[in-house]
Amino acid sequence: MRNGIHPSYGPVVFRDRAAGHAFLTRSTLAGEARTGGKTVEWEDGRTYPVVDVEISNVSHPFYTGTARVLDTAGRVERFERRFGKRGRA
Repeated sequence: MRNGIHPSYGPVVFRDRAAGHAFLTRSTLAGEARTGGKTVEWEDGRTYPVVDVEISNVSHPFYTGTARVLDTAGRVERFERRFGKRGRA
């Protein structure tokens, strides 16, 4: 790799504000300027930069099982009741 062209890569905490869940990983967002200077003290006693996210695997409807499935059959029946079935010409 060439020196000086790659962003810094280090530990950072991603925090899901909606679910109150946080996890420590490595990212190129580790620079203080990229996280807005926000830090958090982690379970190991060290201070890491923190990135607040709106949705993570803990709060996403697909992963939590709260995703809604549209009732397409009900929509078709409602349409046919409203406008009547059309016969083939």
